[in-house]
Amino acid sequence: MKRKRQLHDGIAGALITAGVALGYYVNPLWLLVPGILGVTLLQSGFTGFCPVYFILDRTCPEE
Repeated sequence: MKRKRQLHDGIAGALITAGVALGYYVNPLWLLVPGILGVTLLQSGFTGFCPVYFILDRTCPEE
């Protein structure tokens, strides 16, 4: 479980950082990426369903 949490945090952090950097340097519409990710993380806190964990459960074997 620790490995999946590290992967989840890495994926979320990379998407947020990339979205903000692209929004600053390329086009402000890229700021939608971290915005949508933030909404997804917020709904995950309420519902308990996270799309990234869903994908990791299907692709990464249990340790």
